[in-house]
Amino acid sequence: MISCLIVDDEPYARQELADLLLQAGDLQIVGQCSNALEAMQAISKHKPDLVFLDIQMPRISGMELIAMLDPETMPRVVFVTAYDEFAVRAFDNHAFDYLLKPLDEKRLRQTLEKVRKDLRPKSLDVLMPQYLEHLPCFSANRLKIIAVKDVEYVFSDLSGIHVATAKEKVHTELTLKVLEEKTPLLRCHRQYLVAPSAIAEIEILETGAEVTTHSGAKVPVSRRFLKPLKQAFGFQ
Repeated sequence: MISCLIVDDEPYARQELADLLLQAGDLQIVGQCSNALEAMQAISKHKPDLVFLDIQMPRISGMELIAMLDPETMPRVVFVTAYDEFAVRAFDNHAFDYLLKPLDEKRLRQTLEKVRKDLRPKSLDVLMPQYLEHLPCFSANRLKIIAVKDVEYVFSDLSGIHVATAKEKVHTELTLKVLEEKTPLLRCHRQYLVAPSAIAEIEILETGAEVTTHSGAKVPVSRRFLKPLKQAFGFQ
């Protein structure tokens, strides 16, 4: 069975696609999501083979969602769009495939046949934004969107990845690797990233250093990452 996820902010569009996919017989729909925040959690949880992704969604677009995913575990992505110019751009830049709304059953069957024949994920590097502007986060049962400019630092522990602002700490499904590559956050420790704009002071210690943020938070800096951190501010 091919596991798939449907991501679209329009409930009728999700249901229409789900009804058509169920007729294929060899697809298992592991979830339906109405926005990128839900989709991030569903992709992390279910690790689907295939994602049908609407391009135009509020707050975080389908293109931005793709940029948040780890390329090493990227599922096959079929863009679903009502806008032809987006579809052509996606196809020309090596998206696995695209579908135009309203959906055409024959075109969908062609897409599914491509999926069956080729299980290798496609590179979407050309489509991805170079940097993220917002991070999908959650706290208890509340989903949140945190602006990258508001992040002071990020750290990992046994319970997951945590995003700290001057006001709160929340959780995210994004990996430290993706955050390091797609945001201005700098690696300062194996388990920590820090925002250069949030650094008020760097105190040199025998074992490394410690950053104090503008809100007063303390962030550890290991010897391995001290020199590049200092160089980022023009110190040798």
